[in-house]
Amino acid sequence: MIPEHMRHELQSRIAAAVTNREAAVDVMKTLQAHYGWLTDEAVIEAAGLLELSPLQVEELATFYEMIYRRPVGRHVIHVCDSISCWAMGGESLLQNIAGLLGIKVGETTPDGQFTLLPCCCLGNCGQAPTLMIGDAIFGAVTVESASELLDKKRRDS
Repeated sequence: MIPEHMRHELQSRIAAAVTNREAAVDVMKTLQAHYGWLTDEAVIEAAGLLELSPLQVEELATFYEMIYRRPVGRHVIHVCDSISCWAMGGESLLQNIAGLLGIKVGETTPDGQFTLLPCCCLGNCGQAPTLMIGDAIFGAVTVESASELLDKKRRDS
């Protein structure tokens, strides 16, 4: 259950939107930040706030790849797999990061720190290959710089 102050904040954002559906991603991202992922309970809460059915919220949630319908690690790593990033070594970068983390793509490390996911485009094609950790985008990433980023995240956690 979300705190009452969060419920009021979300209701204000929904009221400011042209339609309730327009506010859906914002509501889902806020609930995801609160719970760590968009739980079934959060889908029902979002549906109630947005005056949509849980199925409508579920359909929206599964459309957006940065809405997580299953638990994720504290740090979600998205590695871009668009054609630009792929051409610049993004696929091997993704596999190398998986090796550094000791997991497969799509998995979460046993300590719950990292989840590794491919992403269709991060909009940073001029700096390919690109990855995103949380909300921070990093371009022209090498295996070495990725390793340094992971080490920094581990130290900061």
